[in-house]
Amino acid sequence: MTLSSGSEAAPAQAGAAASRQHRAVARELVVPPLASLSRARQRSMLEAGLEVLECRRVLENGGLNLVGEVLRGQGEFVEFSHYPEDDVYDRDTHSQYYYHAHRGGMAGEHGHFHTFIRDPEAIAGKRPVAAAPESEDISHLIAVAMDPYGWPIGLFATNRWVTGERWFAAEDVIAFAQRFCIDHAYPSWPLNRWLTAMFILFGPHIEALLRHRDEVVADCSLDRPLEDVFEDRELEVTGYLSISVDEVVRDLHAAVGGPRRE
Repeated sequence: MTLSSGSEAAPAQAGAAASRQHRAVARELVVPPLASLSRARQRSMLEAGLEVLECRRVLENGGLNLVGEVLRGQGEFVEFSHYPEDDVYDRDTHSQYYYHAHRGGMAGEHGHFHTFIRDPEAIAGKRPVAAAPESEDISHLIAVAMDPYGWPIGLFATNRWVTGERWFAAEDVIAFAQRFCIDHAYPSWPLNRWLTAMFILFGPHIEALLRHRDEVVADCSLDRPLEDVFEDRELEVTGYLSISVDEVVRDLHAAVGGPRRE
């Protein structure tokens, strides 16, 4: 799919993307090994992995894919626009997401899903660490990078200015991420089930990215104490992890056994 420019800010954004990781690389990003997790969590992750694969199976049987589900009926695919236009929101769980794409994304990436918890202060009683006057009452959780075939290839965390969120401490955001769930069929039942299951399957990766995010921000604050790190356009992506659903599910099978689902 080709992109049409829908924003005059696109060149500046693309320029920022070219250097957006140069400060983050100094801080090591470590995901806890599978063996360090409890057997109960391993089983929960395996069940979620099978759900992820099942969502792929039913879509592929109809010649469909996850990205196609969120773009269906949305008209021309314009960079920086949200798909669907008004985002996807579950008012019972306060979970929210949208898909978009822009030039300067990660290598091999078609676009990515941004995920959020809305009204985090009201539902969890937590206070943000930082918030601009125009900040939305949302907490960004994680972004899921997708390849041109509509399959996830990476997870990444971002700086505050990227999504205009209210910035909460990593441990609070981890708690928000554990409640992420889209329990309805708009715009697609398998898409929503897939994204919900991804938060369980890759829970340790998400936790590592969010803790690493805060470490990177703290490092940058020390380097340039007179600047607002949350508005630093040279710090866009604080950390990125390549992922493979099939590899993680295979490792979980080896750890806990159970029926395989191809």
